Amino acid sequence: MGEELSLADVMEKNPIEQVGEQWLAAAATLLHQQGDAEAALTATDVIAVDLSLWNSGDFEPDGYRAFFTVEPHLVAQFTENVVRRIEDGMHAVMPKRTAICIESIHVCPVVPVPSADWRKQLRSANGPKPTNQARRVRLEPEHPIEDQLHFTNEWEHKLYRVLKERQASLPYNETIGIIPLPGMRVLGYTREPDFLITYKGRAGVIEVDGPHHEGPRRASNDHSRTNLLMNAGVEWVDRIDVRDVTKAEAEKFVDNFIARLARR
Repeated sequence: MGEELSLADVMEKNPIEQVGEQWLAAAATLLHQQGDAEAALTATDVIAVDLSLWNSGDFEPDGYRAFFTVEPHLVAQFTENVVRRIEDGMHAVMPKRTAICIESIHVCPVVPVPSADWRKQLRSANGPKPTNQARRVRLEPEHPIEDQLHFTNEWEHKLYRVLKERQASLPYNETIGIIPLPGMRVLGYTREPDFLITYKGRAGVIEVDGPHHEGPRRASNDHSRTNLLMNAGVEWVDRIDVRDVTKAEAEKFVDNFIARLARR
């Protein structure tokens, strides 16, 4: 595995329009190290960073507009104050020898890809509606659905089936509640845990990790999100990478999670 390049090296080797992700990553990491967890974690919700040259002069740094693409329901958390702090972080990590700056940051929602029968879908009683369940699921009809519950990917769906089997095996008066993709407000943020599980008067969260959870920066952000959930009263938070686990291993994970949640 090659050595990680510094932001200065990345900017030296690539056109500025192609380094938005690395620039934002460095800024978010600095903000987190400086104690601004709100701005750092908000930055992790940016799906893509596009940079566009806005002005260029002989005596002033080249000015760029940054366009952040985010999920539509997350746009509101990019307040003017938070965006300004992210912008300050991007300027703070900019290599001194690089004569560029951010003129402005624009937060843009992901444009949904509608299905061919989008008119019928939107007009129907079963069409997409604002809800605290599956708010991340877009208009495409391919996402998994079972028991009138929505899942963003096949991994979440597979774990749901394991949880449902475990639910059915427990006594009817001492079973678990399974809540996929709930909208949850914690201090300063709106979060969407993959699964909220209730059992014996306690609540726990299971996060299903996939390719988007790789890398040390993401691991640090996951740890911060875990702390936010537990500070808000969630008893236990655990993570499973279901890409490479067997059904038996997933069942063992669920059993251990429920046992941990039941401890008093």
